[in-house]
Parts: sequence; structure tokens; C-alpha cells
Amino acid sequence: MKSEIILIGPMGSGKTTIAELLYERTMLQHRSMDILRWAYFDEIGYDRHLASQKHAQGGFWEMYRYWKPFEAHAVRRLLEDFKECIFDLGASHSVYEDEILFKQVQNLLNPYPHIILLMPSPDQDESIKILNARNDYATDAQREVNEHLIRHHSNYDLAKHTVYTEGKTPEDTNDEVLQWARNNGWMYEP
Repeated sequence: MKSEIILIGPMGSGKTTIAELLYERTMLQHRSMDILRWAYFDEIGYDRHLASQKHAQGGFWEMYRYWKPFEAHAVRRLLEDFKECIFDLGASHSVYEDEILFKQVQNLLNPYPHIILLMPSPDQDESIKILNARNDYATDAQREVNEHLIRHHSNYDLAKHTVYTEGKTPEDTNDEVLQWARNNGWMYEP
């Protein structure tokens, strides 16, 4: 578990971009939860029709709540299936309102020493403003969820380190992530 780097953070925080740059620098494979989650969801009976109904009846928030047990399962399965990787968890895969689900994910992630939260700014209001501008495609409901992801304690409790990206190029952020990981026992021998 010394070679894995796990990136967490809200929507649009740069997880996938930084994971790809880390891959280029380290040659560790990049595993993106955004790509892999649906297969993991299906393993425990995810119902797309029910999710669509929840979205139609209660909006994005209702669908978000439906996803949570599936997301916790997906985190477990991702970590079981892959080793020696750069992981980027989906925006909501590291935030849990239900304390039982949060503890499950926290216990899964605890052994991993290199969990890095990407956030634009230490000021949550500023982070919300920056990410709203960056995520101009997002619906109002998605922006509300993203604000929740920024303000909720889960990401901060799970992260071993936070990298603030405001005013930095992706390459600078990548360097900071890699430097912190190396200074904290990260090693990889291809």
C-alpha cells in the first residue's frame, strides 16, 4: 500500500487531470472510479430505472442519496481489484452522510497512507465559487451537491494531506502531490 496514491475531492477539483499527470511521471496505472463504478454498482443490484425515478421525483439529491450504498461498495471493490495504482475516486465516493457508510469507507481507506484531497482553496466559499465557474456545465442541483461535498467533513477526515490548487498549473499541483507522497514514504519500483 506504499505505492498507491488516492485522490479525492469535489466535482471539478482536478482529480482525473492530476491522476493522468501522475501516471505520466510514475507509470503507475490510473484507475478512475468515474469509469469503473457502474460495474461495481451492478454487482449489488443497482437499478437504473429506480435511480431515474428517484431523479424525476426528487431531483439530483434523491438520486445522490440512492447512490450512497453503491458508492461505498464500489470503493471496496476498486481497492480489492487494483493494487499499485493512482486512484481517483468520484466526487461523492468520499463523502457519506450516513455514519455507518462513512465508517466502512474510512476503515477501507485507513491503511492507505497517501490519500490526497484536492481543493481549490482553504476557504470553502472561495472553493465553491471557483468550482462553480469551472463546472459551468453543471445543473443547479449538481452545484448544490458539490457545495455539500466541499462543506461536509468526510473528505477532510479521510485525507492524509490536502493540496490547494488555486493559482497553480496542473503540473505544479502534480509536483506538489508527488513531493508530498515521496516525503511521506511513497515508493514505487516498476
